[in-house]
Amino acid sequence: MKVVKKINNNVAECIDDNGNHLIAFGRGIGFPKTPYELKDLNKITMTFYKLSEHFEGLLTELPEEILNLSAEIVSMAQTELNGQLNPTLVFSLADHINFSIQRLTTYRDVRMNYSYEVAQMYPKETELAQKAIKMIQQQTHITVPKGEITSITMHFVNSQSEYKISQEEAVIEEIIQQITRLIEQELEITVDRNEFNYNRFYMHMFYYLKRLRSGEELFGQGTELLDALQKQHPEIYLLAQKVSELIYQFYAIEPTNDELLYLMIHINRLYEKNVRSM
Repeated sequence: MKVVKKINNNVAECIDDNGNHLIAFGRGIGFPKTPYELKDLNKITMTFYKLSEHFEGLLTELPEEILNLSAEIVSMAQTELNGQLNPTLVFSLADHINFSIQRLTTYRDVRMNYSYEVAQMYPKETELAQKAIKMIQQQTHITVPKGEITSITMHFVNSQSEYKISQEEAVIEEIIQQITRLIEQELEITVDRNEFNYNRFYMHMFYYLKRLRSGEELFGQGTELLDALQKQHPEIYLLAQKVSELIYQFYAIEPTNDELLYLMIHINRLYEKNVRSM
């Protein structure tokens, strides 16, 4: 992995072996003069691909010690919650901690309320928040009021909900990438992933897989149209079957005729648009 830009001593912009840009966390990785080749990947503790502009902005705005502290807290919580947290919690929690410290030092009379109801509903997250408060106090030497336990608890709770959504979408994205590579291989074409027709294909596949995952059935025009298209485009039909087999590996759901028809229509549309643009 190549480290190309220092953000702080423990955070840097990198390029992986596939040429993808990412933000990496790791003790001391930003300290050497950049660019340089990082050979010991065990130093990397967290990586973030396709980070939004908002989070990239926080990297430069937030104090280094607060980012590092937040990363330690999230790492601890990830272990306790079996990895069920959205990794971007590192940034939102750091932003919250930094704001809380500013509020405590500037507006000493402002206090967050502690919620016993939240503590009862989310005992594990509350216990983690209590540990986080101790870590914050040790790092900053500031006495943090009890109400902050509730605030940080809710960060953990909300991040778990975000994780479930993002994990599902990450799986769907991986399936679509594999489908695209299969189409390229079987039809001997190169798909431009920045082109409008591919984006349309991507969105159709995205929502198709979401509906499939939720158990919602697709209703099409029946077996007759499928039979007609199979005779007209036998290679597309065989490819649609292979795509279905690929999806089965992820979801263990057998395709219906209507779903095969749906796949054929969109694969064929992508193929025809690609051939015309050559």
